[in-house]
Amino acid sequence: MLGLMLPPEASAAIEFRDVSYSAGGTQILSGLTLKVERGETLVLLGRSGSGKTTSLKLVNRLLSPTSGEVRVNGLPNTAFDVIRLRRSIGYVIQDGGLFPHFTVERNIGLVPKIEGWPEERIRTRVTELLRIVGLPTEMAVRYPRQLSGGQRQRVGVARALAADPEILLMDEPFGALDPLTRDELQREFLSLQQRLHKTVMFVTHDLREALRLGSRIALMEAGRLVTVLAPREFLRSADPWAAAYVRAFGDGLESSMNRGTL
Repeated sequence: MLGLMLPPEASAAIEFRDVSYSAGGTQILSGLTLKVERGETLVLLGRSGSGKTTSLKLVNRLLSPTSGEVRVNGLPNTAFDVIRLRRSIGYVIQDGGLFPHFTVERNIGLVPKIEGWPEERIRTRVTELLRIVGLPTEMAVRYPRQLSGGQRQRVGVARALAADPEILLMDEPFGALDPLTRDELQREFLSLQQRLHKTVMFVTHDLREALRLGSRIALMEAGRLVTVLAPREFLRSADPWAAAYVRAFGDGLESSMNRGTL
């Protein structure tokens, strides 16, 4: 496993301490204080421009905060070599973000190869991950253009898991998929998480997806954290922003949760 040093006093896997971020004179994130506990799926829910993706990118230092501090495994993320940090955190975006000139096998095995794994170990890991994400092993020789959207997304998840990172950052990974494929991949994600217990930050604007996948839901609006609630608490919350989301998605969300039909 490609991991990050874990001090004995570290509790949260990820922590934002009064983090703000601005660019081009625009305040994008303001005073974010938030902890992501080990093994949980924390969903960042909010409209476009609410600061969800910015928060994600601050974790692996694709962006640096204007003020405040982001901590990973109890240490400021600036304490880690930035390349080591990024290789140690899985990152999944819409459509997988695959290299089009690489085969599926090369895409999945990219970080292990950079880390100097033997070729046989990489091939074994690729085969294992294809099975885990529900793809046939013969797909390893194909290129991204030869795959469906759902297949590319599965490969993207496999690549993020290749070096067995402790943390996964997922930025609307299923947002561009048709409803049936999206449902299938959500189920696959839940099954994976039950087995692997990764720490996941998952960005979405879809409340149903947040309720289905999240251990907790962090609602964001206009660059600020509104509230952090467990899914059932979110449905019953008196917070006006949370209540507005529930109204927008219609009645029956809680009964759908009870039936397992979200």
